[in-house]
Amino acid sequence: MPGPKKLDPASSPRALLGAELRHRRESAGLSAEDLGTPLFVSGSFIGQLEAGTRRMQADQAQRLDEALGADGFFVRNCAALKQSEYPDHFAEAAEAERVATAIKEYAPLLIPGLLQTEAYARAVFRAYQPTATEDVIDQLVSSRLERAQILSDPTTPLLWVVLDEAVLRRESGGRQVMAEALRHMLDLAHQHRVILQVLPFSAGAHMALQGSLKLMSFPDAPSLAYLQGLGTGRLQDDPATVRHHELIYDLVAAEALRPAASLALMESVAEDYAHEDQRL
Repeated sequence: MPGPKKLDPASSPRALLGAELRHRRESAGLSAEDLGTPLFVSGSFIGQLEAGTRRMQADQAQRLDEALGADGFFVRNCAALKQSEYPDHFAEAAEAERVATAIKEYAPLLIPGLLQTEAYARAVFRAYQPTATEDVIDQLVSSRLERAQILSDPTTPLLWVVLDEAVLRRESGGRQVMAEALRHMLDLAHQHRVILQVLPFSAGAHMALQGSLKLMSFPDAPSLAYLQGLGTGRLQDDPATVRHHELIYDLVAAEALRPAASLALMESVAEDYAHEDQRL
């Protein structure tokens, strides 16, 4: 069985900084908590920097150089971490996603990015940016499809997604695009690559009505929760806050249809889209 995905320090600036940070901290005889004090962060946050699940900020790099006598190493190399193809509010979450061993997501309105087809992604991005050039849309779609390459590993990360029924019913890109998008998710589920559940409209009010939720777990760092809104996103690492969001996810999953019933509903909706499109 393939092991957890690791970032190669030779090719990832974030992994390089994390490995160097751990080396210098241990050489200085400091615990993660000791090093976190001058940065005004927790020891668990230092562990996340070392594991590559959090992005080092410029002010943190400067304090690390001072605390570890690193002669500007972290400041010089931190700039490479700012180079991201993703929006600022999502860049850190996308980086964490790459090294997660388990991802659990509740999607209230749209198919999650990791499960989108090219046509569906294009329709979504065009809706987001109706006046953007085709080159801009092409780049956004390319980046989204590149993210989905983490699913090329047959087992890692474990991906468990709860889709609100609204995701199935909201036509994004037209009926043919929706039929293709739903069947793409069904194929992944039948290949045992993703666990899918549908939260039906009949479930009524629930704890996640306020928005989407993504939970990420790692082999050597604390779990993270990512909350996204309109043009915004927050990565949460406080253990109590993450545990609360894990409870929310568990309760939403408990309200959802079982996987077999969820796939049957998705198949039925996909058939409706395909057949109605053929009659038009």
